[in-house]
Amino acid sequence: AACVARRCLSFLGRYRRGAVQSSLGFELRPAETVLSRSVCVCCLQQKRTLTSRNRPEGKVLEPVGVFEVPKQQGKYETGQLFLHSVFGYRGIVLFPWQARLYDRDVASPVSEKVDTSAAHGSKEVKGKTHTYYQVLIDARDCPHISQRSQTEAVTFLANHDDSRALYAIPGLDYVSHEDILPYNSTDQVPIQHELFERFLSFDQTKVPPFLARETLRAWQEKNHPWLELSDVHRETTENIRVTVIPFYMGMREAQNSHVYWWRYCIRLENLGVEVVQLRERHWRIFSLSGTLETVRGRGVVGREPVLSKEQPAFQYSSHVSLQASSGHMWGTFRFERPDGSHFDVRIPPFSLESNKDEKTPPSGLHW
Repeated sequence: AACVARRCLSFLGRYRRGAVQSSLGFELRPAETVLSRSVCVCCLQQKRTLTSRNRPEGKVLEPVGVFEVPKQQGKYETGQLFLHSVFGYRGIVLFPWQARLYDRDVASPVSEKVDTSAAHGSKEVKGKTHTYYQVLIDARDCPHISQRSQTEAVTFLANHDDSRALYAIPGLDYVSHEDILPYNSTDQVPIQHELFERFLSFDQTKVPPFLARETLRAWQEKNHPWLELSDVHRETTENIRVTVIPFYMGMREAQNSHVYWWRYCIRLENLGVEVVQLRERHWRIFSLSGTLETVRGRGVVGREPVLSKEQPAFQYSSHVSLQASSGHMWGTFRFERPDGSHFDVRIPPFSLESNKDEKTPPSGLHW
């Protein structure tokens, strides 16, 4: 209960300081949150503060649901409403993934079999199963997620020969189990997204009351190859944690050669109290064809994000192509402290592996 209270208060505190700009409000009920009375009073007092002089100028808070106790074990089902604990947006779970998490901050016992796919580093790690979710983001919150370079975590190759043509599906995301702050709502359409009513139906007799339509099940089955989240890599350097999720997107022929494409999602998190700013990136990309490419540049995706206690995380997606069916990527991010000094943060090495079965372009995207 204390952990739940801290997460709720932390989120509300970030909102009050301006980290979350969307119009969110929550009612915390003792019987439904299983929190002590004193904790609930604190949260309710915090809510009253938010709805008065300290609310963001021009924003009107309105209640959207009731917090539930986060699950420490098990997984959330299709239709679960939630707040993202880091980025603050409202969302709903479409379906879960079982990913292999390679956490380089956790040492593997010498006696255990270790994963050696990420050989470009001093540590060996053993993957463990971890739950992630494919979710819809509420369109009302997308413009206010300032610590994301985009809200399109899903991209795919075009259905023609132009290997450089990439398309994105807006408002889809991959969310870790611990990022979810679950809530419930009596609203039959609590999330505004063009796919919500195509994928989900309302049944007040069920918990959660939003059920997968046949269109969602068919869409998941047909497009599983390019949606699939299989590996997650994580490492922390000087309180800056880097998480990488790679996705194989398929192969295209270009100028009588094969080009293999991957997308990768990166989250940077400041686990400390010192304000730091990302200044440079340094990538090393090794291809099975024998080439080793070095990429240096300012910031990432045209930005040099500041990571602070109020806004501790930044997330972005990018793409890479190789003329071989597999490879590796690793590197560093250079950060700057307030005193002008710099330090490098390791990017955990990760594999770029193509699937054995060639992928076809995504189905059912003509909405």
